[in-house]
Amino acid sequence: MVQPSEPEFEQALNEVYSTLKASSLFEKEPKYEKVLPVIQIPERIIQFRVVWENDKGELEVNRGYRVQFNSALGPYKGGLRFHPTVNLSILKFLGFEQIFKNALTGLAIGGGKGGSDFNPKGRSNNEIRKFCVAFMRELSRHIGQDTDVPAGDINVGGREIGYLFGAYKAIRNSWEGVLTGKGLTWGGSLIRPEATGYGLVYYTEEMIKYATQNKENFKGKRVAISGSGNVAQYAALKVIELGGTVVSLSDSKGSIISESGITKEQIYDIQAAKLKFKSLSEIIGEASSFSKDSVKYVDGARPWTQVGQVDVALPCATQNEVSGDEAKALVAAGCKYVAEGSNMGSTQDAIDVFEGERVATASASTPAVWYGPGKASNAGGVLVSALEMAQNSQRMQWTSEKVDEELHTRMIELFKQSIKYATTYSKESNKEALPSLVMGANLAGFVKVADAMFDHGDVF
Repeated sequence: MVQPSEPEFEQALNEVYSTLKASSLFEKEPKYEKVLPVIQIPERIIQFRVVWENDKGELEVNRGYRVQFNSALGPYKGGLRFHPTVNLSILKFLGFEQIFKNALTGLAIGGGKGGSDFNPKGRSNNEIRKFCVAFMRELSRHIGQDTDVPAGDINVGGREIGYLFGAYKAIRNSWEGVLTGKGLTWGGSLIRPEATGYGLVYYTEEMIKYATQNKENFKGKRVAISGSGNVAQYAALKVIELGGTVVSLSDSKGSIISESGITKEQIYDIQAAKLKFKSLSEIIGEASSFSKDSVKYVDGARPWTQVGQVDVALPCATQNEVSGDEAKALVAAGCKYVAEGSNMGSTQDAIDVFEGERVATASASTPAVWYGPGKASNAGGVLVSALEMAQNSQRMQWTSEKVDEELHTRMIELFKQSIKYATTYSKESNKEALPSLVMGANLAGFVKVADAMFDHGDVF
C-alpha cells in the first residue's frame, strides 16, 4: 500500500510494524494484527492550492495539506509545518507518529498533521499574514474544536498561529479553541512554548533515574543537543536548571560546540535572533554573550561527531538527523541516553545501533545505551496543547505551576506505560537488558488506539 514516493512514511510505518511484530502481542492477542492494514491508511487527506499576493503585487501559489489520520480517541490533533520540503510523505509520517504520541498522553486526542511548502524565511510580516489568511481560507472548511485542532510546527510559531486564528475567526464568525499555541491573552496556555523541550527533559530524567535505580539525574551530565529552535532552546534551559552542561546546539548550516557549556544568556540571545531567522554563525558573531573563545563553530556539521565525551544526546532539529555512523560515534563518546525532541530524529540504522547496544552491553562493564523514541519523549508539546484545549472549553487559564505539574506528571506516567508494555510483551532472552522504550511506546499507543477502533466498529 505504501508508494515508492513516500520514503519517510514507509520508514515510520516499518519502525512501528517491526517492533510490534518483534513483540509477543500478536501471539498473545491475535486480534490486534487485524488493525495493521486499517490503521496505516489516513481517514482523510485534504490537499489544496494557496493563492496569495506578495509585497510586489505578484501572484504566488503554494500547496496546502491536512492529513486527518485517525480520530479513534478524539479530534485530529497535530501541527502545521511551513517549509519548502513539505510533501505528503513527510506529513503522513508525522501524522502516523502523531496517532501513537497522542494516545500516549492519556488525553482524548486523535492524530493528524498538515502544512504547506511555503517558505517564510526572507518574507515580510505582511507577506506571512497574507499567506496565512489564504491558507486558512481553505483549511477552515475542514477543522473545528470538535473536529480537528491544529497547532504549530516548524516555522509556525506564535505569530503565524495568531494570523491563522484571526483568519479563522473572521471566516467562520466563531471564537473557539480551533488552534493551540495561541497567545496568552486570547486563549493560550502558560508553559505551551516550553512544553516540548521541558517534557523531553522530564522524560529523559526518568530514563536516567530508572537505569541508575534513582542514584543519578541530570546533575553533572554533559548533554549534546541539536537544533536551536523552540524545542532545543527550552530543553537546553531545563537541562541547565537541573544541573547539566549543554555542550552543543545546531542549525541547518552548522553547529556550535562549547566544552565549558552554553549559558542561559547565550540561549536567550539565540531565542531573540531566531525570530529574525538568523543563523547560528551570524548570532555568535553579533550577540554580546558570545565572546571570541566561548564556543567553537563547525560549519556544515551536525554535533554528534564533534562534541567529544557526552552522557546524553537530545536530537531536537528534524527527522533523520542521527545516522548509523553518528549513532556509533555517540556510543564511542560514552553516551548512555538518547531521547528525541524531534520526530523520527534517528534513522533506522541509528535505532538499530542504539537497540543493539542496549542488549549487547547490558551485562558488560560499560553501561548500555538507552534510546527514547520521539513519539514518547517529545509528547510534551501536544500534551500541553490538549491541556490548552481543556482550558478553552472551561473558558479558564490555569497557572503555570498547574500546567507544568500536569506536564511533569503525565510525562512520568507516559514513561511508565512504555516500561509496562515493553516488559509485558518482550521476547528478549537477555533479562538484564533495560526494556526497549521504542517497543514499549509503540505497543502502548497502538493497543489504546486499536481498542477504540474495535469499539467503534472500524475493525471487526
